Amino acid sequence: MKNFNTNNWILAGLLVSITFASALYFWKTPDSWESMDGFAAGNSRIQATAVDIATKSGGRIEEITAAEGEWVKAGQLLVKMDAEEIEADQHVSEANLHRVREGKRYAQAIVIQRESELTLAKKDLLRIQELVEGGSASKQLLDQHQARLYSSEAGLQAARVRVSEAQAAIEAAIAQVGKIKVRLKDSLLVSPRDGRVLYRLAEPGEILGIGGKVLTIIDLSDVYMTVFLPTQQANQVSIGADARIILDAFPDIAVPAKVSFISPRSQFTPRAVETRTEREKLMFRIKVKIDPELLKRYAEHVKTGVPGMVYVQLDPNIPWPDDLPPLLSLDETLE
Repeated sequence: MKNFNTNNWILAGLLVSITFASALYFWKTPDSWESMDGFAAGNSRIQATAVDIATKSGGRIEEITAAEGEWVKAGQLLVKMDAEEIEADQHVSEANLHRVREGKRYAQAIVIQRESELTLAKKDLLRIQELVEGGSASKQLLDQHQARLYSSEAGLQAARVRVSEAQAAIEAAIAQVGKIKVRLKDSLLVSPRDGRVLYRLAEPGEILGIGGKVLTIIDLSDVYMTVFLPTQQANQVSIGADARIILDAFPDIAVPAKVSFISPRSQFTPRAVETRTEREKLMFRIKVKIDPELLKRYAEHVKTGVPGMVYVQLDPNIPWPDDLPPLLSLDETLE
């Protein structure tokens, strides 16, 4: 009986020790302090701003210079659309511009001709007036030369109007040439920013409509994770608050981040919340962004979709737990 009681006490002591050790272990892991006052936590996946490379006008793809997973620079040529028809339109518009410019020169020459005719008409009228005063010419002849003067003046005015019309035609033709050049430029699709090609959605030879997507690029200078926090915690989060990201791929390193967005609207709840219990279920979207300089240093390791945990500091006066993995710095090397 004594031995039995002794064994029971030994077994009970072992169970207590195991329970205490287990509690101590879980208390020291990040999953335990996520519920501590001053901190909030949630699981999420790495996301990045995605940009679609799409056509501005419909056409056939002539060439794609980038493959999936390839790094591209801002301004780099990615896609070349077939521009044969546009180039033909350019030749037509340039020829039209040349024609209207020549038309202006012709109109200007007509103005010079009409000015000469008006000058001659004025001189003839003066001579006829002298002859009429001297009785050597009839009044009818004077009227004829007077009408000729008025006709010359009208002809000059009409010639000057044609010059103005020719100038307007030139400006319209120049605008048309510029429009064709814009279309030619739009046939060359370039990268709007540095990034990595995520998807190649079309291939050379395919015909796409207006806005047809060819490539999708992710901007790895804008990488973030999104978590949803309940109302009580969301009210304590501020823009710029410190955050830590622990990825499943690198569980021994904490990536420093900052809160960059707090949704002004709740989610996952009915539109009309009437009771206190329902109000407590409100969840707010929080966006935590990684430092762009850090992303630039480890760009080769950044991959969207990688799962992990996000920890947000609600109270800046409460220090981060000591058992948190060390922060990733610009000098470290990831393996």
